[in-house]
Amino acid sequence: MSSCSQKLVLDNGVTSLDDGALLTVSGVGFDYQSIPVLDNVDLSVNRGEFVALVGPSGCGKSTLLNLISGLLPPSTGSISANGIVDSPGRLGNVSYMQQRDLLLPWRTISENCQLGLELRNISADTSKALVQELAKSFGLSDVLEYMPSQLSGGMRQRAALMRTVLPDNHVLLLDEPFGALDAITRNVLQKWLLSVLTRTDKAVLLVTHDVEEAILLADRVVIMASDPGRIVAEVDVRLVGSNIESSFTSPAFVELRKNILALLERRGVSS
Repeated sequence: MSSCSQKLVLDNGVTSLDDGALLTVSGVGFDYQSIPVLDNVDLSVNRGEFVALVGPSGCGKSTLLNLISGLLPPSTGSISANGIVDSPGRLGNVSYMQQRDLLLPWRTISENCQLGLELRNISADTSKALVQELAKSFGLSDVLEYMPSQLSGGMRQRAALMRTVLPDNHVLLLDEPFGALDAITRNVLQKWLLSVLTRTDKAVLLVTHDVEEAILLADRVVIMASDPGRIVAEVDVRLVGSNIESSFTSPAFVELRKNILALLERRGVSS
């Protein structure tokens, strides 16, 4: 996850692949009704690495996550997530948090969080104990028996993320997890997410439209363009230390933001 050093890399090509990566996307294309949506996408995420994916609406960011998760098969190329190559095999073995929290309204927060464990045929008693054990670090211990309608948007997002993390898959996909939240709640949850994920060795891929969020959370920012969707550059952003508030105004942060926005503009895309 993000560290205290910083290095800027502007790459006119694609992301280089790493043989030791937990997630590898190699030459992936996807067509919808004979229309190319993604073309020749190469991407890798290593163990313990956080990569953010930015690009314009409609460039195929969410489609790429659907392909990685196994919800869709690629038209060309290959995807390996923790060594699993076939699309049906990745279903359930890649953790995927989509844009909405998608909590089941008729189940308590505890029951919602147990869902992924239930699908793995883990007993109810064991699932409940695992939820209770993890709930403290997610700030949810006091609301496990609440219904989703009784929680704020921020708390629902925490519950959705805990449900995503609980199966303990090595690859974690996050699609605009805080996009629908107000700025204050979003900032609080960004800091909380950073503190939670820096204690794991998962490979994390985040889709976001927010360049500042990408710099704050990620080790690398990967930039996509559209028509068809493809990766056009990446930026190493390993700069954030323990004081997140000060990082927003630090010269390094400001310079990274300026360079990423310039790169987006130069490529004819906007985040």
